[in-house]
Amino acid sequence: MGLNGMARLAAGWGSVILFQLYGYGWLESLGAPVWTGFLFVWLLGVIVWMAFGVVHEAEELAHMLGEPYGTLILTLSIVIIEVALISAVMLGSEAPTLGRDTMFAVLMIVLNGVVGLGLLVGGKRHGEQVYNLQGAAAYLAVMIPLCVIALVLPNFTTSTVDGSLSRMQAIFFSLFTIALYVIFLVLQTGRHKGFFLAPEHANPGEAAHGAPSDTPDAVHDDVSVASVSKHIGLLILNILPIVLLSKSLAEVLDFGIAALEAPAALGGILIAMVVFTPEGISALKAISQNQLQRAINLCLGAATSTLGLTVPAVLAIGLLTGSNVVLGLSPANMVLLVTTLILSSLTFSGPRTTMLEGAVHLTMFLVFMVLVFSP
Repeated sequence: MGLNGMARLAAGWGSVILFQLYGYGWLESLGAPVWTGFLFVWLLGVIVWMAFGVVHEAEELAHMLGEPYGTLILTLSIVIIEVALISAVMLGSEAPTLGRDTMFAVLMIVLNGVVGLGLLVGGKRHGEQVYNLQGAAAYLAVMIPLCVIALVLPNFTTSTVDGSLSRMQAIFFSLFTIALYVIFLVLQTGRHKGFFLAPEHANPGEAAHGAPSDTPDAVHDDVSVASVSKHIGLLILNILPIVLLSKSLAEVLDFGIAALEAPAALGGILIAMVVFTPEGISALKAISQNQLQRAINLCLGAATSTLGLTVPAVLAIGLLTGSNVVLGLSPANMVLLVTTLILSSLTFSGPRTTMLEGAVHLTMFLVFMVLVFSP
């Protein structure tokens, strides 16, 4: 581990210790704007820095283990951070729409913002880019029903009238979501692993010598259990400070949104941006290096994992605490979601992508941002 990694861990765990010792008193003084702003910048900076550490360690594991395990480890790590932040806000205040707002923001940021910018950058640098159509289709086949069940269907059930779910619906929908996601993971890492590899490497018999690091051929023979265990340990050491600091950030964030009278959805957007900025940068770097398959695994995998893990977690918190959890989107956001899913299906319906598709996705992302501040 280099000096940057050691400094990152020192900053993260040092912040955890300071907030454990003095955090209660500091958070009692949130009425002072300068002090509140300082705490927000401090916590946000440390959490984002630690998130970059998570991405770094996950990429090291990806290099050792090959795809799709690398991006799977990364997306699961990022979603764990997201769930921790959402849970901290929900347990600390009455935020019935936070889970919905965060999940929707993740979908818009990843499927429209990152994908749109990535296809523009990749198309300008490399022209038409190729990917494994079967993998993208598998992600979308899981993502579409999960989106509808979690974010659209609650608006049309008759058991409740506010976009929430009844107790029985919450329990069974959570079980269905987890079951579908687990089945997807089993197939992704087993029988259908080739779906999530670049087309020229999907069939091991066709792999060429000197394959790039996101293919099975890049898994080195000298990878040891000790080296893998070391990076798994460092991954956990980078994740834990984020989880432990999330409650403090949640209090500062909740206070700031109320004081500024900002849109309630802004809290979910900030959480989504904090969590997925490092992964989004990693996806854009992959596209610029003409590794579109890795970028697709990151983007579509992040969206799928968010739905597969965040929905059950949010509903579980609601059931355990007796708090109301609103999942149903507003009519305008339902239109945006359905349009995004249709657009994603069209974008990934052929073996190549173009800059035009990137421009359309990016336009949808800008529409989403406008509607946050002007519903």
